[in-house]
Amino acid sequence: MAPAQDDYPSRPITLVVGYSAGGSTDSVARPFAEVFGRVLKTRVIVENFSGAGGALGALKVVTAKPDGYTLLMGGNSELIATKLINPKQPYDGQKDLAPIGVVNHQGGMLLASRQSGVKTTDQFIQLLRKNPDKYNYGSSGTGSMFHFAGELVRERTGTRITHVAYRGVPALGNDLAGGAVEFGYMGTGPAKPLIDAGVVVPIAVTSGTRAPIYPNVPALAEHPELKGYELTGWFALMAPKAVPEPVIAKLKAALKETLKDARLRQTFNDLGGLPMVEDEDLPALMRAEDARYRKFVATAQLETQK
Repeated sequence: MAPAQDDYPSRPITLVVGYSAGGSTDSVARPFAEVFGRVLKTRVIVENFSGAGGALGALKVVTAKPDGYTLLMGGNSELIATKLINPKQPYDGQKDLAPIGVVNHQGGMLLASRQSGVKTTDQFIQLLRKNPDKYNYGSSGTGSMFHFAGELVRERTGTRITHVAYRGVPALGNDLAGGAVEFGYMGTGPAKPLIDAGVVVPIAVTSGTRAPIYPNVPALAEHPELKGYELTGWFALMAPKAVPEPVIAKLKAALKETLKDARLRQTFNDLGGLPMVEDEDLPALMRAEDARYRKFVATAQLETQK
């Protein structure tokens, strides 16, 4: 029997993250879960279920019992982009999940290994131009936002570089630090400890302007060949499609209250979060992103999986 609004939640809630611990989504989900649970007066347990650019975690929630006790912290990768690369993906983020609301927006970064010798966007482009197909860049998975970020740079600059899909940011960070992969794209939050430790080189941010936490790191859009370039990520709370409306209403109210928490907002800022939009229309955002990513696929001539 579906829970009534009055007695929901009566036990802990699982918040699924489709990536390994330490990545962009995870770094947003964990502090969020703590405050969200406090608002709902229950425990909210983050469960990492990584693979396929976040799609495996999303599918876990799509097929979960629609009782409000299994939720997804999803993003533009698994909710929008991955299905454009993999037409056989067994769910549609816009049709098969119930939107609760937007949690945060965050930019990304292009990083280089210290061994590459690259310190600027221009050096990056010129190195690839002189050595087509010699170098690799990593992302958090095929169809992820950071896969798109790399392919758009490749297309705009006419360079050739090989994409390497990782199951999560920690593995990519380790390979970048050790020089096993020369370049990588990841969120500003997960990149910070690597940059602070001096084990990677920050080249540029993927947002249209510089990130407040990295004022000395240029935007990719500042390079003449990448003028107008902008790609940022967002995180949203989603539920299985058939969750009863009274439960959805309670989750929406709890989300709104959670996002008022000053400490949480500061945490998001420290992770490189972009300015929050009050009461942002999530379905409208998803429709706009779907149209935008379809253009990305066509422009960058990304290959779809057979």
